[in-house]
Amino acid sequence: MIVELTPEELRRTFDPKALGIKTTEQLKPQEGIVGQKRAVAALQFGLHMQKVGYNVYVAGPPGIGKMTAIQSFLGELAKDSGAPVDWCYINNFDDPYQPKALKLPAGRGRQLQQAVKELVEQVRRNLAKAFESEEYGNKRDQVVKAVGKQRDTVLERLGQRAAKAGFDIQATPFGIVMIPVRNGRPLGDAELAVLPAAVREELQRKHEQLQDDLKAAMKEVRKLEKTGQEQLQELDRQATMYIVEGLMDDLNEQYRDLPEVIAHLKAIQQDILQNIDTFKASAAAPGKAGAPGTEQAAVVAPWLLELPFRKYQVNVLVDHSQRDGRPVVVEINPSHHNLFGRIEKETQFGALYTDFTMIKAGALHRANGGYLVVRVEDLLRSVMSWDTLKCALRSNEIQIEDLGERMGFVATKSLRPQPIPLDVKVVLVGRPLLYYLLHSLDDEFPELFKVKADFDNQMERSDDSVQDFLRFLCTFCKKEDLKPLDAEAVAKLLEHGSRLADDQEKLSTHFGNLADVVREAHFWALQDKSRHITTAHIARALKEKIYRSSLVQEHIQELIARGTLLITTTGEAVGQVNGLSVIILGDYAFGRPSRITASVGPGREGIIDMERQVELGGPVHSKGVLILGGYLMQKYAQDMPLTLAARLVFEQSYEGVEGDSASSAELYAVLSALAGVPVRQGIGVTGSVNQRGEIQAIGGANYKVEGFFDVCKAKGLTGEQGVMLPRSNVKNLMLREDVVEAVRAGKFHVWAVSTVDEGIEVLTGVPAGQRRPDGTYPKDTIHYRAEQRLRKFAKCLKEFPEAPSKPGQGRRRKARLAKK
Repeated sequence: MIVELTPEELRRTFDPKALGIKTTEQLKPQEGIVGQKRAVAALQFGLHMQKVGYNVYVAGPPGIGKMTAIQSFLGELAKDSGAPVDWCYINNFDDPYQPKALKLPAGRGRQLQQAVKELVEQVRRNLAKAFESEEYGNKRDQVVKAVGKQRDTVLERLGQRAAKAGFDIQATPFGIVMIPVRNGRPLGDAELAVLPAAVREELQRKHEQLQDDLKAAMKEVRKLEKTGQEQLQELDRQATMYIVEGLMDDLNEQYRDLPEVIAHLKAIQQDILQNIDTFKASAAAPGKAGAPGTEQAAVVAPWLLELPFRKYQVNVLVDHSQRDGRPVVVEINPSHHNLFGRIEKETQFGALYTDFTMIKAGALHRANGGYLVVRVEDLLRSVMSWDTLKCALRSNEIQIEDLGERMGFVATKSLRPQPIPLDVKVVLVGRPLLYYLLHSLDDEFPELFKVKADFDNQMERSDDSVQDFLRFLCTFCKKEDLKPLDAEAVAKLLEHGSRLADDQEKLSTHFGNLADVVREAHFWALQDKSRHITTAHIARALKEKIYRSSLVQEHIQELIARGTLLITTTGEAVGQVNGLSVIILGDYAFGRPSRITASVGPGREGIIDMERQVELGGPVHSKGVLILGGYLMQKYAQDMPLTLAARLVFEQSYEGVEGDSASSAELYAVLSALAGVPVRQGIGVTGSVNQRGEIQAIGGANYKVEGFFDVCKAKGLTGEQGVMLPRSNVKNLMLREDVVEAVRAGKFHVWAVSTVDEGIEVLTGVPAGQRRPDGTYPKDTIHYRAEQRLRKFAKCLKEFPEAPSKPGQGRRRKARLAKK
């Protein structure tokens, strides 16, 4: 049955009074995610499931606020637990190239860092005082004097033995030498040479005997010096131990509940005792306050003075001292270094230098114990980030390594920090297509991301969802400090939400688009100095947004109005129908009518799609044209062959054609051409068709109706114009208010049909006709006329079974058939 739609069926409105508010100020802010029950259930399961691999992929189209909703949801969820542990890197005194990871309760990492820093500073300061004290100097002098006295005694005994043997002992830069003496005077080489041989031999013998005594004496001297050195070291050790042990006792008491910290403090104490000279050198360094010789020596760079003491520092990698719950980290640039940390380097004397203090945390470290949110598109674009993330999730640990080393490009020796255990929930946010691709192409993806949270782009238009929508507006306005909306403005925005959803029974969850409308309406409210955002501001925001993007649409309408593009909106024509299509330009879409024409004649080619012949027709459009042949076969070719050659074309089309929404318009053009019945040109047609003649739903119904209305309005509304669309698309209509008002005034019409027969009757005013029991159609109906035309085509083809290829060939073939 043909249905002409009423204005109420073209746009479902909201009653502002039914909302129960005056402005959104009266509402409580929304908590949680709006209109995504399925996604929330998946998130609740995945984030609470404490098993390996239950990470979450949040799938949904862009612009519906997935990232904002996830951050809000995780922020509420993170409050339920305490802060995770701090992580630090400390020096490995056994192997500095492998720094140790140290786990501490939240907030105690900074405490330990400061405590160790103060410890080292106090040791340096107190040791400097101790080594400069009079008591220390006296004890040191006693040791030095005692050793010196014993050494002098040994050397004196050696000198006495040498003097008895006629030798004198002298110290040279090359050691102690013995020189022969005669008459109290050393003998030179020339004097030795003139001595009798027996005398020289006797001197040589005594020299050899004294040489053994010299070796024994020097050995005893070295032993004395070593003993003295050990005594001095022990003196330093005792002084240092006295200072360090007192300071360490306080720290050991403070961290007695952390065995790993106690072990590290012992290692620091042991290293300090082994490197006392480093502290002494620092105390006496030129340029340091109180150091001797400062006035004459050059000032030493501060970093050079502090370099030997870096090994005692605590590198706090992750600090949770200011956190109340689990961390929620959103990484907007998931490069390898940003995700997994890095080992920095600095230049010292022209060479690169690094140590454990230059290890920096990545997002995965900061999110450890909580949640990491990453856009999957950004993650896949970053070199090695996806592979390294999978490796970390498989092994449950974070390994910091240089990207060049991981890729095999760098072979220089670097640090190899101890891995940190990983306990994190990773939430990937992206399009559904990427989820399907990763699931089918990456074998590890299904094992690591077992939970999919699907975000829908629309929600039911129920009382509960409307209230959630209102609270969302309240939250959004307060968050961005926007003016509140009054009830009429909220109703207008709700209607726009249904239009975005293309459904009278739904509301769009594209909150990004809705938020943009509210922001722009706030701007116009500021211009008007209004206390609230009103329906006029919402309407202006929508109008201005269209105006900024509709330049191409206006140019096309101008071409149609001037007659450059041939679109007829009045009168009748045979085999000519106004089909409707949608043009999408970025974030803006509009409807455009196209003239579709059909020419028919006898032949066996069937329906020829001119767009496909020139490779302008897409596969879906070509399928729709092929379906027309099936319809004609089922409708007319039950007792005769379908002898038809029909050409279909989109006139003045210079770009590709895709989709099957014009297949019903193409069929109407063919039926009109076959029946010889003109079609009303003031009616635009949309809808796909199947082989049984049923009109099927299409997309973009609102844009198509409005696009044809704008063309008719530009060329002049006559009251007989309108659009014919599938009945199944009625629920999708949320037309502009000016279109609805034109329908209410009788200047425009919208028809809904469910079959081809209904549609052809609207277009021609002639009944389609139903096949009678005897297999015939009623006379003067569309199907009767079309069938009779096809019978004429069949008869014509009997006379000409094959098309002649040469002049006269057809007549000769006909003569041969007549003789037979």
